[in-house]
Amino acid sequence: MEIRPLSIDGAYVVTPRQFPDDRGVFLESFRGDKLAEHLGHRPDIVQTNTSVSSRGTVRGIHFADVPPGQGKYVTVLSGSLVDYVIDIRVGSPTFGQWESVVLDAVDRRAIWLSEGLGHAFCALEDATTAMYLCTAAYNPTGEHGIHPLDPEVGLELPDGIEPLLSPKDEAAPGLTQARESGLLPTIEATSAWAADLSARGGAPS
Repeated sequence: MEIRPLSIDGAYVVTPRQFPDDRGVFLESFRGDKLAEHLGHRPDIVQTNTSVSSRGTVRGIHFADVPPGQGKYVTVLSGSLVDYVIDIRVGSPTFGQWESVVLDAVDRRAIWLSEGLGHAFCALEDATTAMYLCTAAYNPTGEHGIHPLDPEVGLELPDGIEPLLSPKDEAAPGLTQARESGLLPTIEATSAWAADLSARGGAPS
């Protein structure tokens, strides 16, 4: 398993080693101990989410209040998608920047996003099934969004995609509005929370 940092601090792309034979394929899709070598703590996975999306579906940009935030490990079980990591941490040197990685059922890569980062994806095929391992349970009062088509963020969707958004994502504010409303996490809060998790070994007390 190869774990490579992305240009945004706290985000990693994970490429598993696959073992094919005449029966199919075997791989280790998640290794908390390997991630711990990069994060300084082992992720405490408490919830698993699964989404099935038609081609063109855009989910995000989603994020959660820090603390506790919600770290996410995202993989694709079938189909393919473009996964976006967006730095929405006020005060971060890469604030407002994003990076994307194609996740599919061929290379079977995964993305890790630390608490405080924004997340979105665009499905490239019908019936694209994504699985998220999350470090916090869903908390409707602590979860927020930024409009994924906000020109200030400037996410680049694949050619030929007609974006399909949920009403909630369609009504989400832009980056500047979210910042002015005090919704965005700060780099100080996310750094302090990461240090706290490392001191505790990953699980909140």
